[in-house]
Amino acid sequence: MAAWKVLLTDGLEENGKEILRSAAEVTDQSGISAEDLLKVVGQYDALIVRGRTKVTESVLAAAPHLKVVGRAGVGVDNIDLAAAKAYQVTVVNSPLATTVAVAELTLSLMLSLVRELPRADASMKAGKWLKKEFEGRELFGKTLGVIGFGRIGSAVATRAKAFEMKILAYDPLVSAEEIKKRGGEPVSLDELLAAADMITMHMPLTADSRNLLNAEALAKTKAGVYIVCAARGGVIDEEALLAALNSGHAAGAALDVFANEPPGATELVAHPHVIDSPHIGAQTVEAQARAANDIAEEILNALAGKPLRWKVA
Repeated sequence: MAAWKVLLTDGLEENGKEILRSAAEVTDQSGISAEDLLKVVGQYDALIVRGRTKVTESVLAAAPHLKVVGRAGVGVDNIDLAAAKAYQVTVVNSPLATTVAVAELTLSLMLSLVRELPRADASMKAGKWLKKEFEGRELFGKTLGVIGFGRIGSAVATRAKAFEMKILAYDPLVSAEEIKKRGGEPVSLDELLAAADMITMHMPLTADSRNLLNAEALAKTKAGVYIVCAARGGVIDEEALLAALNSGHAAGAALDVFANEPPGATELVAHPHVIDSPHIGAQTVEAQARAANDIAEEILNALAGKPLRWKVA
């Protein structure tokens, strides 16, 4: 008989389930409502979520047997870390699994912006040949400002260097020496805003990062700046970004994340100079398989009292 019971609420790739089944009874209730989660979570020793499920204080209070919560991915802003600590529940994630996928999406968003690929494709599908309208720009020789120079930000910088872009990096949590080792030029936030032709955001949503790119910050950017964000919704003040786009100060934006998800057909989403995608940064076959493998192993280690690689709380 399996030693532990594990609940999945947002799905998990089969390779991860197989690892879990080697030592645990696995129940997949993908899409379970918040109300129903409260009714069943008390039966389980471990809970694995993605970004949809909110692990609130109420959930933790209803789970007397819960030992560990795992996030199959990076961001843990949907988990109440303070409550987890209070209830002595370990929180782990799989931070390495999605680095390549998010970095590659960021580069694809950058290229799509400067070459207007979505509009070009839509015009072709409408039977139009608007070649003369599509005079884009090159990434070559441009200055990329990377806000947040951790695993993903530095991976973006590595790939952007293949386009011979100049990399400016701002990250208050990474030393200047480490930024240089990772291929960036360490600068202040104001210096980055003033010099960057394109800005890409790569940080978690915290009290300090919420609305980091606000009206005041956008006013410090170069005219014609491009904004890209595949980090977390809420790090950009969306009303301020919309105003910058409407005034023409910002030439365009590419957003994979939003303050409210799904955002609906807002004015920002519908803006002709905005490229949108539905939070697909980690949505590759390879990334999902890596995340499933990593979180399954980490969950079993936590349950067995073994050393953990990625303990968040």
